[in-house]
Amino acid sequence: MADSFGEYPPNMAPQDALVVREHAEPNHAVVPYTGQDLARPTFGPLNPFKDQANALKRKNVLTGNAEETYISEHTFRSKHRAIEGKGGPEREYRSGAEVKEEAAKIRAGRQKRGDATIADGDGAYVGPWASYKKPEWEDVGQDEELASDEEVEYIYEDDDDNDVIESGAVVSAPAAALARRKEVEEMGEETSIFHGSEEFDYQGRTYMHVPQDLDVDLKKESGSITNYIPKKLVHTWKHHGDKAVTALRFFPTSGHLLLSAGADTTVKIFDVYHNKELLRSYRGHTKAVTDISFNRDGTQFVSGSFDRSMKLWDTETGQCLSKFTNGKTPNVLRFNPSVDHSTEFLVGLSDNKIVQYDTRTRELVQEYDHHLNAINTITFVDDNRRFMTTSDDKSIRAWDYNIPVPIKYIAEPHMYPITRAALHPSQKYLACQSSDNQVLVYGATDKFRQNRKKSFRGHNNAGTAIDLAFSPDGQFLASGDSAGFVAFWDWKTCKMYHKLPAGDQAITCVLWHPQETSKVVAAGLDGVIRYWD
Repeated sequence: MADSFGEYPPNMAPQDALVVREHAEPNHAVVPYTGQDLARPTFGPLNPFKDQANALKRKNVLTGNAEETYISEHTFRSKHRAIEGKGGPEREYRSGAEVKEEAAKIRAGRQKRGDATIADGDGAYVGPWASYKKPEWEDVGQDEELASDEEVEYIYEDDDDNDVIESGAVVSAPAAALARRKEVEEMGEETSIFHGSEEFDYQGRTYMHVPQDLDVDLKKESGSITNYIPKKLVHTWKHHGDKAVTALRFFPTSGHLLLSAGADTTVKIFDVYHNKELLRSYRGHTKAVTDISFNRDGTQFVSGSFDRSMKLWDTETGQCLSKFTNGKTPNVLRFNPSVDHSTEFLVGLSDNKIVQYDTRTRELVQEYDHHLNAINTITFVDDNRRFMTTSDDKSIRAWDYNIPVPIKYIAEPHMYPITRAALHPSQKYLACQSSDNQVLVYGATDKFRQNRKKSFRGHNNAGTAIDLAFSPDGQFLASGDSAGFVAFWDWKTCKMYHKLPAGDQAITCVLWHPQETSKVVAAGLDGVIRYWD
């Protein structure tokens, strides 16, 4: 075997489980140990305060714990070039003197700059544009063409008088642009369709009425019962086609209705009890819906879309009450849950700003402009007097409501973007979905510090914005997974209890029912809403 891979380095006894290839030079530091040697227990007296049984508990490879992570293509290429420029994979075995010597050889291979007094011919001045003596150093790739002939638009002048535009003349848009504008305007007309079996019951009540003929009291205080991890699939809703489900919201307090937003440009509301049927569809957006949010009593909700518009809907009738837009994409929307500001909602935009609207005046009330990148989450804390925001700028900021100056700024060099966040039922902690495959916990009171004792791992969320959800009693934390699972952790011990298979594609939306003991709804990129018990 040694002959097929090269000779062993000198002064080293061959071993059965070790093969050293030729690129291991004689002066390299080689560890002559097998995997069995590395797995042996540590010699010497035992530490009486260390649990030896759990020494390999968190290891998933021989030498420790390895986790998947996500880096962009640009970052990978830049790091790769930096490594290759310093000598390739063997860079750690090369001294600084060797690197400098090689750089000197490259400089010596450059042709002379020439004499500045000679303009042309032999010995002419070429300055910093001097070529290399070795032709392989000059071998660089050809630049790609910016566009093919079909992609280039040529504009020719002619003598047609119609092309001459006088000062002050009104120029109409091209016919194709006008047709597209008309199509968008027609698609933007707000409509609502009722799909249920009956719109009113025998007493004339709509689906907004909280049912009282169940074995569950839907008006009790949320979190007053003990919760458990769900085990079986109860029901599925497939009404968004093959498009992704982007947001899920239960009706406030009772949870007898489920509101969903999809990439199919629609918002739909479902009956959670009785027939579990689709009740109503809300149409009016021209692109995928990004987020939805109920107001305090659930009579209205606001939706945002990639068409850069926000629309306020009547939950019962399906009527569009107001339209809001500022030309930017709304990433996240949140109604203020407090009684005094129940008609106001916050919008996190793609232009790094958070804006505040009032549904009564339909005008912009306040603007919070301190983030450096698109806004990802907005969470009300401290009895709705404050709110915390996260952004793609890898920072967390806390604000006093109605005051556009942050009271707390959290940004560390090791932090990743926070894509989703959930408030613990005790109102004391904020769980944040970090993009490095872990859930971090921050205080939601005065200090807003990270709780370094709590970190939830074991799922994969890299490259995907995945929801978090707490059980109403605060005992469990649930999260989606990019591989199609729903993960459940114990809040106190941070131990993962179960991974529930919930589809073949990423699960981006997870929500715990506010009144049930073990009901969880989940949806993702496959467009199927699954209800578990």
